[in-house]
Amino acid sequence: MEVFVQTVVGGLTFGAIYALVALGFSLIYRTMALVNFAHGDVLMLGAYLGSTMILSFRLPVAVAMVASTLLTAAVGIGIERILRPLENKDLDLMLIGTLGFGIVLQSGAIIVWGTAGQAVRIPFGAAPIDIAGIIVQPYDLMILVAAAAIGTALYLFLGRTKLGLAMQASAMDFQAASAMGIDVGRMNAIAFAIGSALAAIAGNLAAPLLYVEPTVGVSLGIRAFAAAMLGGFGSIPGAIVGGLAIGLLDSFATGMFQGYGEVVTFVTFALLISLRPTGIFGEHTISRV
Repeated sequence: MEVFVQTVVGGLTFGAIYALVALGFSLIYRTMALVNFAHGDVLMLGAYLGSTMILSFRLPVAVAMVASTLLTAAVGIGIERILRPLENKDLDLMLIGTLGFGIVLQSGAIIVWGTAGQAVRIPFGAAPIDIAGIIVQPYDLMILVAAAAIGTALYLFLGRTKLGLAMQASAMDFQAASAMGIDVGRMNAIAFAIGSALAAIAGNLAAPLLYVEPTVGVSLGIRAFAAAMLGGFGSIPGAIVGGLAIGLLDSFATGMFQGYGEVVTFVTFALLISLRPTGIFGEHTISRV
């Protein structure tokens, strides 16, 4: 029973991280109908910036996370501005462009930080918490609480604020949105900024659990992409549910099949998505063409 509970806790912890990354995927897709294939490498950049500020500049963890998140959001805006001439014109070239940015970010990380990983210690060394006989690490709880708070805030932002509604309107019909006075380019830039910030937060949260190295974004990004698909691409609740589901599936598959856990995870995911191609909270495909 103890092993089962620990497996669940571990799965939910990484699932929360996948959910944050999946939220970024879904937000950009929801606003621009674009799959940002550089998203995992944006996460890697955020993790490297945060870990460097902690290890090299000795900044407090909270300050490093905020600063790295803002810098990564700025990089996201830069990516959107470079891609902007292609928006609503050539989606295929935009997709290829995001792949190119991913390669650039990963190559740049190798040039700046090298190929050796950086180890970041857990921010606080509090003793494990005993909850009804279940031993839980405080850092795991912090990740779960942070992911829940961010997911709720994003859901409310998109559904309850004028800016969030404008972002959704620009996704549904950019021509009508432009006619109503909505600056579609600005909405897209905001979507990229928020999506990149979510990736950076996920990277900073994952850093103490993993080595920060140039391919860390690929590993987390693939699972987050699967989470977004499983939940329903473009769905905010779906990204959260999909992230937790992939986290639990990955945790149990690794525990039961060890070296073959990753294979089992993605085979199971493929079977699930073949049964429901639109995902759990599947929405109609957005088309900007």
